[in-house]
Amino acid sequence: MIGFFRNMLQTLPDKRTGKNTRYGMEDAALSAFSVFFTQTPSFLSYQRTMAATKGSSNAQSLFGVHQIPCDNQIRDLLDGVKPQCVFPVFAEILLLLKQSGELEALRSFGETLLVAMDGVEYFSSYSIHCPKCSTQTDKDGTVRYFHGAVTPVIVSPGRSTVVPMVPEFIVPQDGTDKQDCEIAAAKRWLATHAQTYRSMAITVLGDDLYCHQPFCEALHSHSFNFILTCRPDSHKTLYEHLDRISLPTVFYKRWTGKTEETYTYRYLNHVPLRDSDDALLVNWCELTVTRSDGKQLYKNAFATNHLISGQTVRAIVQSGRTRWKVENEHNNTLKTKGYNLEHNFGHGKQHLSSLLATFNLLSLLFHTLLELLDDKYRLLRQHLPTRKTFFDDLRALTRYLVFESWDHLLTFMIEGLELQIPPNSS
Repeated sequence: MIGFFRNMLQTLPDKRTGKNTRYGMEDAALSAFSVFFTQTPSFLSYQRTMAATKGSSNAQSLFGVHQIPCDNQIRDLLDGVKPQCVFPVFAEILLLLKQSGELEALRSFGETLLVAMDGVEYFSSYSIHCPKCSTQTDKDGTVRYFHGAVTPVIVSPGRSTVVPMVPEFIVPQDGTDKQDCEIAAAKRWLATHAQTYRSMAITVLGDDLYCHQPFCEALHSHSFNFILTCRPDSHKTLYEHLDRISLPTVFYKRWTGKTEETYTYRYLNHVPLRDSDDALLVNWCELTVTRSDGKQLYKNAFATNHLISGQTVRAIVQSGRTRWKVENEHNNTLKTKGYNLEHNFGHGKQHLSSLLATFNLLSLLFHTLLELLDDKYRLLRQHLPTRKTFFDDLRALTRYLVFESWDHLLTFMIEGLELQIPPNSS
């Protein structure tokens, strides 16, 4: 995968036309990627110093950077590169996960892969902006500029592992004056990538924003299943229909160790999603969780194309509730667990901001790949108490010591912790 990634970066478009090509495009891209992968904003500064004093650096040995450009050179070189140029890396990693059997292990209800879709902002400013920025006008007339994206993520109930997929950026679209939005970006993602992912048997998860006929029809046209949050205030026709019928109900009791909780599932198939003659018929289910003293702990409802029965309603609701992982295990991880998604690493005038966000997503994806398939990496993550500890150690080691390879670094850390080297690792 590292070789595939490097080869792809060598093909990035280069705006330079003269002889001033001291730094290759792959050097600029790998340098930027290394900052996200190590979660070290000062990584390149450390490596420049190390190269000057020791004659070599971890940027060279671990990431394959021949010469490290300065930060401004990196931003200038990468500004004209569209994030789509590195999208094939996402597909290649998914293929590897499929071949290894890890993708199958993530399958859930109906043997489908759950893909949670959600929008996320990764840049916001009242002064810095570019033609690709979206805008929001505050009540006092002040304009806020921001960048956002729809980030589909493969999730699975009961597992913390999430697999980022190709994002779709929310940007002003050519030929229209209407501002781009999350749902329009999600439809573009379907139009662009559905053919690639159709054979994977996908169930799309989303909040109430996605639970409307045009998007559900788009999912259906691409042979995608769906389980979408369905709120009463935005689906009045559907809930009026439910109020006229005695709904099938399933009860399930669970002892938490301190108190008993009652899970009440209600459901109905073939319910109109909206008030029109051509209304799409969906299947609806609801879960209410109450404590033994009558206190309500949780209530939510979902619309789906999966047929619901007393035997399947619990599994469908569990899958629908897994949508929160795109926020907690993905977006929140990128924002608060060291990847610093919302930090302005460089905005640029064309594509820099979205390209750097893509590198950030890829860094999380590469770490996920390592955790699933690399024995040494997985052993370290299991024995270091937190993600923060792992990256603190990584930062310190790569600042002071030069490692010949990633295997050398991981082995050094394992031996330092006095752990047994995994028998099948290289």
